[in-house]
Amino acid sequence: MKCGLLGAHLGHSQSPRLHAMLGNYSYELFEVAPEKLDRFLRSGGFDALNVTIPYKRAVVPYCAALSDAARAIGSVNTLLRMPDGTLYGDNTDYDGFSLLLKRNGGIRPGEKALVLGDGGASATVQAVLRDLGAQVVVLSRRGPEDYASLPRHSDAVLVVNATPVGMYPNNGQRLIDLDALPGCRCVLDLVYNPLRTRLILDAEERGIRCEGGLSMLVGQGARACERFTGETVPESRWEQILCKLEQEAENLILIGMPGCGKSTVGQLLAQKLARPFFDADEELVKRLGCDIPAFFAREGEAAFRERETEMLAELGKRSGCVIATGGGCVTRAENYALLHQNGVIVWLRRDLAALPTEGRPISQSTDLTELYTRRRGLYERFADHTVENDSDPAATVEKIAELL
Repeated sequence: MKCGLLGAHLGHSQSPRLHAMLGNYSYELFEVAPEKLDRFLRSGGFDALNVTIPYKRAVVPYCAALSDAARAIGSVNTLLRMPDGTLYGDNTDYDGFSLLLKRNGGIRPGEKALVLGDGGASATVQAVLRDLGAQVVVLSRRGPEDYASLPRHSDAVLVVNATPVGMYPNNGQRLIDLDALPGCRCVLDLVYNPLRTRLILDAEERGIRCEGGLSMLVGQGARACERFTGETVPESRWEQILCKLEQEAENLILIGMPGCGKSTVGQLLAQKLARPFFDADEELVKRLGCDIPAFFAREGEAAFRERETEMLAELGKRSGCVIATGGGCVTRAENYALLHQNGVIVWLRRDLAALPTEGRPISQSTDLTELYTRRRGLYERFADHTVENDSDPAATVEKIAELL
């Protein structure tokens, strides 16, 4: 059975990995230019397809029949080649968003939901919400309700980003300020790369329940697999796959005092987990063209921290890596979002008496006890987990692996 994903730009798609976990069929990426879409769809070179941006609406006229969901939404994300050679269009995004919403408490009839964007993904979200009886308001750049209308909808309890804003490589962007929505209790973002968009990070900061789009991807993929094969994929299997994909995508970030063993432990951890390893200080030295003490002496700490943040912005966009940071990265609050957007942050602690100071400008110029006192609260604020590194580094690696 020849299956795959149809789209225009598919370089970072998770779908092949997902479908390899879901079913026993071939799954390819079909990156097709718009002017070649007609020939591709008529070629008969596939048995079933998932469809993504920008073709979810473009494929509808090629379908001899549509499912109720696809007809209601006006877009197709699953194509099946029927025995007579015709195409059947379905929309399993409906199932995927239903799962994402259910996982986060759902919505009650009459409650207001704000949907950001008016494209194909938005149409799916609107259909689900309206079927549940929600009051749906769509905000878009060109619609009757634009983003300047946000203050008029301060009673919204749910926000759903159905646009690509904030998606890799344009991490850190957002469309709205959640401070304008005091009644909001849930934020969902259909973007899944990064795992936590700026909108999701904003929601986390405010204690609002939130989730990115990875579970929607898994849910719609599982339903598509069922359409492809005719076999049921139980929800327990969805959850197992979701957990595995999250673990594979998340970076493991090590923070802690200078000399606490981040680089040593990070290299061993990367080897154990077969992940790429990046040392933020080493990467920065390549950019600076000199060692860190020399740069400190020439430019000062403020200039160094600025360059460090630029480096962390690049490293933080990566997925599935182990990253050892510099000891002072926690001194800039903006670095937290850069690291946390795709990462689990582990604070390595080590006895201060065991910390080396050679080649470390801050450690040499400041009493370590005083430095630790200043930074302790910052490490605590950044960290998801804390691990002691006062024994053999290999033992520390085992602690981290077991913890995660």
